[in-house]
Amino acid sequence: MDRNFLNTFESMKRQTASISRAAWFEAAHHLAECSHDQGYTHLHGHSFRVELTVSGVPSGPNGWVEDLADLKAALDEIRGQLDHKFLNDIEGLEKPSLERLCAWIAAFALPFLPKLSAVSVSRPSLNETCTLQLG
Repeated sequence: MDRNFLNTFESMKRQTASISRAAWFEAAHHLAECSHDQGYTHLHGHSFRVELTVSGVPSGPNGWVEDLADLKAALDEIRGQLDHKFLNDIEGLEKPSLERLCAWIAAFALPFLPKLSAVSVSRPSLNETCTLQLG
């Protein structure tokens, strides 16, 4: 390898990096304040995909931003709260839009992941995604 490459590589290792991990959950909800012809007012369910992203300068012996096992543990906790639940019954999610789901998940995950930088929630069958950028 030439010296230029090695210098560039050393510089790149000190840049901010982001890593993500995702999980699925199944849940039901309704949105009461929509016009009736939209269908949102009826009880219905979705397969949701949630993705947590943490950002920072890689460090430590492995050069990690965060151990991916920590993201998995946070996602397992989130799934425990939301999977196979009626979202409207969960405190703070009485009106469970994608935007509010992102905010709720971010608030729930932040104590587990202080470097949390983004939360995405999607309903892949509908090609819909919301991403909340933190900070």
